[in-house]
Amino acid sequence: MELYDRIGTGYSLGRRTDPRWMAAVLGALGAARTVADVGAGTGSYEPDDRAVFAVEPSSAMIRQRPPSASPAVRAVAEALPIRDQAVDAALAVLTVHHWTDWRAGLAELRRIAPRQVVLAYDTRRHTEFWFVREYVPEIAALELSRPSAEDIADELGADSVTALPVPWDFTDGVFPAYWRRPAAYLDPGVRRACSALAQTDPAAVDRGIRRLREDLDSGRWQERHRELVALDEWDAGFRLITATTGTR
Repeated sequence: MELYDRIGTGYSLGRRTDPRWMAAVLGALGAARTVADVGAGTGSYEPDDRAVFAVEPSSAMIRQRPPSASPAVRAVAEALPIRDQAVDAALAVLTVHHWTDWRAGLAELRRIAPRQVVLAYDTRRHTEFWFVREYVPEIAALELSRPSAEDIADELGADSVTALPVPWDFTDGVFPAYWRRPAAYLDPGVRRACSALAQTDPAAVDRGIRRLREDLDSGRWQERHRELVALDEWDAGFRLITATTGTR
């Protein structure tokens, strides 16, 4: 079964486009008139001002795409049903770490488009996130098994790598989105929208959540992380990678 057919139910409720990241993605796409969104999911960061060809392996995710979104074809990144250099840009947002063969998938991005735009993250930075370090350390092994943003940038021969900090009021429920709002992780719906939590041993997650609830009730979390409360944004390791392999 495709991963997100199993864990993606209700995904669109917790994962909503944040306009600040959307602006960065649009800037990276530049003048591209046609875009292939690979691992498109519910279409959170698809531009609405140009032609988009969406590719997504999970039928559960495709069903959650809004009526206004571009139609999606069910296929995997490693075997894209798109002709060589058929689009101006290939977009992949927080998806490469789920691919079975990420290098093959990146080769496909290079095959179909002269410009590649990939939003990924520094996996080691995620292991240093307070939720992992203090509550569910089992997540670290999963994160370190995934390709990191640096690996992806090297494989693509990136032209640029831009840090995308996470604002405190971020609207897209990525795993570290609630770095300053820890009580959000007590919500099962929030946890279901985070693949790192959905793929970790439920017993370990339950244990960590119990400990987090206790620390919030006692004030220990607030005391331990008082410096975070003063920040408007935090670098969770997210990186926007752009690469150009030729001109159409």
